Amino acid sequence: MKTSDGYHRVDEEKRDFLKWILSGGLIAFVGSVLYPVLAYLKPPAQGEVEVSSVKVGKLGDIPKDSGQIVKFGSKPVILLRTAAGELRAFSATCTHLDCTVQYRKDLGVIWCACHNGKYDLNGHNISGPPPRPLSAYRVVVQGDEVFVSKES
Repeated sequence: MKTSDGYHRVDEEKRDFLKWILSGGLIAFVGSVLYPVLAYLKPPAQGEVEVSSVKVGKLGDIPKDSGQIVKFGSKPVILLRTAAGELRAFSATCTHLDCTVQYRKDLGVIWCACHNGKYDLNGHNISGPPPRPLSAYRVVVQGDEVFVSKES
């Protein structure tokens, strides 16, 4: 049966059905190619490594008025030795955007290079965008060995 514009209604329905099938097949093909690529690019989730204490080294190997980054499980910790010889440890992750901080001997502060955030040698934020102080860790010296552990 012909419609008023000269097309067969059945032919139109077949054409619409084929458009849907081909569109769905194209979407499925693109999805089947794109999904594995995106899944490959996404890094796998890593579990948190629980550590209660780490051995840093010998006290004599840590110079006065210096700072060093220590791996504490999967997190960095900054170990400071002040000019007076006192040992302090803080989380080395900036409280602003999770950048790694470092000790700046020339400024006498813990410094974050990302946005020029500064912390004093007690871990308190003193300038820049960091919203809160660094988390403190406990430093224990047993004999000549230095250990860093979580605050209790």
